[in-house]
Amino acid sequence: MDGTFSLILLLLFLWGLYSQRLARVELTAPVAFVLLGLLLGEGIGVLHLAPSPGTVRTLAEVTLAWVLFTDAARLSFRALRPELGLYVRLLLLGLPMCIGLGTLLAMGLLPGVSGWAALYVAAALAPTDAALGATMMVNPVVPARIRRLINVESGLNDGIATPFVVLALAGVAAAGSTSETHAPGGALVELAIGLAYGTVLGLTAGWLLRSALRRGWATEDVAGAGVLALALLSYTSAIAIGGNGFVAAFVAGLAFGSTHGAPRRVLLFVEQSASLSSVLVWLLFGAVLVPAAVHHLTWQAVLYAALSLTVVRMVPVALSLAGSGLDRKTVLFVGWFGPRGLASVIFGLLAVEELEPSASQTIVPVVACTVLLSVFAHGIVSAPLAQRYGRAEAVTGPPPVGPTVDELPIRGMVAGAAKYHRHGRRDGHV
Repeated sequence: MDGTFSLILLLLFLWGLYSQRLARVELTAPVAFVLLGLLLGEGIGVLHLAPSPGTVRTLAEVTLAWVLFTDAARLSFRALRPELGLYVRLLLLGLPMCIGLGTLLAMGLLPGVSGWAALYVAAALAPTDAALGATMMVNPVVPARIRRLINVESGLNDGIATPFVVLALAGVAAAGSTSETHAPGGALVELAIGLAYGTVLGLTAGWLLRSALRRGWATEDVAGAGVLALALLSYTSAIAIGGNGFVAAFVAGLAFGSTHGAPRRVLLFVEQSASLSSVLVWLLFGAVLVPAAVHHLTWQAVLYAALSLTVVRMVPVALSLAGSGLDRKTVLFVGWFGPRGLASVIFGLLAVEELEPSASQTIVPVVACTVLLSVFAHGIVSAPLAQRYGRAEAVTGPPPVGPTVDELPIRGMVAGAAKYHRHGRRDGHV
């Protein structure tokens, strides 16, 4: 085990050393560490990962809590105001339509899948992960307005989809258990408690931090570590009082982000910690979850994966953005850049731990197949499609001034961000 742990640390160190060199082939961290997991685990058998169920569950839950809190906390509601209508369309119209269409497709296509299981598959695959298209997210040829739209959607839709996943998992578990603790009604109560508790905790913590910084009681360097503790506290304490920790973490992040008044770098420590944890999840996905899912993969699962990345994503996006003023090529571009990533992987890992094998072996391979297909499809076409779309948009006029690279996702540990940052500063686009 010591040798395996040392190898993982070595891989992280080497990625830190050569990430800029790997930018020449547009290689992002998710693609790199999934490939490493597959190659070193199932391929040549150097990476011997056989984590206990408790280890997998802990890593998945901590990572998801970090990501939910951080993605929500780093959003500026003042900056969202000019394009609020577009965000509302994607998150409150497009996302529910995506879950509904995905549920109907799963019920009709996947054999032996109940209504609750179909809802789980659709909800687990509804969140998007902008980090998988990270080279596009830092490419100045793509208008900053469109990058921001994709970024904000990715930052919020995992938290919005989480209650659907929790409810669906409770329904699937209840079908194979006589215990009332698995009932969907109990899950709804937990969601409500998590919502209320997260709101109170986030607002209170944000007010306390703002007051402490204003009075000189806290330094920004140490405050970052405190915010990291707050992200985990929102999850663990919510569970302790009978609430849903994931919803509490997401809502606490939203409330905290709207009130803390601290500089952007206060959140940097939390974001970097989440990045490190997410890389370990991607490695685990490639070394453990994918090989296990392959043994139960069916042609229906592969077909569902392809449709999930195209029809199930792009049709709801097109319908929700109809009449928004965005042209057809922009709607298609936004619709395609809906990669399935970290949140879906973690939901899959949680299903493996919470459900009976007979249930998880039916639905988890669908999630694993969709994410794996997305990792490579979006990773390969991200850069060329961004260039093509950017050139087409440039014909209609210069892109509007938008956020700097520092405001875009860092969860994916993007290779090449610095390269685009230099170009963007020179061109004046970013």
